[in-house]
Amino acid sequence: MGTGEDMVRILVAIGVAFAMTWAGGTTAAGSVASPSPSYVFPIQDCDASYGRVHHDYPASDVFAREGCPIVSVTDGVVDEVSRRDRWNPRRNDGATRGGLSVSIIGDDGVRYYYSHLSVINRRIEPGERVTAGRRLGQVGRTGSARGTSPHVHFGLSWPTPHRAWWVRRGMLAPAPYLDAWRDGKDRSPARAIRELRDDRGEIPPCDAAC
Repeated sequence: MGTGEDMVRILVAIGVAFAMTWAGGTTAAGSVASPSPSYVFPIQDCDASYGRVHHDYPASDVFAREGCPIVSVTDGVVDEVSRRDRWNPRRNDGATRGGLSVSIIGDDGVRYYYSHLSVINRRIEPGERVTAGRRLGQVGRTGSARGTSPHVHFGLSWPTPHRAWWVRRGMLAPAPYLDAWRDGKDRSPARAIRELRDDRGEIPPCDAAC
C-alpha cells in the first residue's frame, strides 16, 4: 500500500485522464471523447462581488457575507486541505497566508484553490471525489485575510507538488470565468491553463509576494 498522498496522486491522475478525454482525445480503448464538464459559481445562495484584477499575481478575491457556502466549481478530486490557520503576520510566510484552504483538481486538469475559509466541511479530505456544487466550506477571513472583509481567495493553476504554493495560489486571472459561471455558462479555463503551463513550465519561480 502507498501513502495517503500516493493515493491522492493516483486519483488526480485519473482526473487528468478525464480531462484529456474531454479535451478531444480518446481513452486507451479508443472510445469517443466525453462531453465537456459543467461549472458553477463558487459561492452559492449569497450575494457576491469580485474585482477584475488581484494585487501582485492573477487571482480573484470573491467577497460575500461570512458563513456563505463555498462550493466546488466543477467535478474533481480534493487535493489539499488545510484545517489549521498557521499564518503569523510577523513572518508572513506565503505557504500559510491562505489560512483554512482547500484545493480541487478538476476533471478538466485545472487546480481550483479556495482560501481564507472560516470552516471546512468535515467530509472534505484529500482524495475525496466531489461534483460541481458540492459544499466545501464557508466564507471567512483566516490567514492573511484577518482584519479584511470576508471573502474567498480563488485561484486557477495546474497541479504541482504541494510545496509550490506560489503556483497554487493563482496563475490565470479567474474573473472572465467567474463572469460566465455566474451567468450559468460553461466556460472552461482548461485550455488557457495548459497553454500557460507549457509556456511557464511546471514550477516557474515565484516572482511576486514571495
